[in-house]
Amino acid sequence: MTIKRPRTIQIFLPTGDPSGIRIAEQTTSIIRLIEVPRSEMADFVKMPESKQVGLYFLVSGDNKEECYIGQSGDVGSRLMQHHKDENKDWERALVLISLTNNLTQTHVLYLESLSIEKAKYCQRYDLLNGNGGQKPHTPIPLKADCDEIHDIGSLLLATLGYPIFEPLTEPAMTKAEQTFICNRAGVDAKGIYTSEGMVILQGSSAPMMTKRKTDQRFYDKRDALIAKGVVTTDGQRFVFQRDYLFRTPSGASMFLLLATSNGWVDWKTDKGVTLHDYQGRTLESASEQIMN
Repeated sequence: MTIKRPRTIQIFLPTGDPSGIRIAEQTTSIIRLIEVPRSEMADFVKMPESKQVGLYFLVSGDNKEECYIGQSGDVGSRLMQHHKDENKDWERALVLISLTNNLTQTHVLYLESLSIEKAKYCQRYDLLNGNGGQKPHTPIPLKADCDEIHDIGSLLLATLGYPIFEPLTEPAMTKAEQTFICNRAGVDAKGIYTSEGMVILQGSSAPMMTKRKTDQRFYDKRDALIAKGVVTTDGQRFVFQRDYLFRTPSGASMFLLLATSNGWVDWKTDKGVTLHDYQGRTLESASEQIMN
């Protein structure tokens, strides 16, 4: 996880289109991340950066949360090969290169292996890589450079909306942050409300069926996560095998209850304070500190 401290990130839109090619840099670093929609691959291969040694990430669309991590000595040519492969289902490429064009094949081989390892640990995306990459012998000074490049790349990816290497929770976070409980209709779940949404914690469980008025889409979503191994079932209940992020508290509680729900009310502290009231008290406390 990238160390959180104040940073200045610059995002350049070469075509002026915010949904087109985007180039992100930390103003004090020589590392650059280029986001390329698949529809604009022809424009990218005309850019000088496409001829460089680089690390790349292919991410799927439609909320599939799938990612392929690769590297190449000529990243533009490699991406064109992926683009021509009709069996490759991806929508955006994110390319990490150096402004001074000083990355070597050893750099990107190490970065590829490190990235696959950390992406598996964070479990944000389903990795489509068939192996762990080729980790070369890396001298200590070069390894230190690669670790720093990875940290900056992680920050730039997250800034553009791809937090591939950001754990949903940290052990220290689960101890320090307020944990909320959802225990309606046989549900036994715990979650943490973060800046990204509600993280349902590993071990949370709920009944496979509900007597409430519901919709098939709730079952479809649950069955999709069962198929991915995020949750498992014994036929009576389903259980989260890892922490999982929902973008809203209501999205999380509806998934558990298999029906409509107001997560701001259905998530509560162990003392029965709703998420809505807890957040209100937090805001009031902050306001009082400002006034004083």
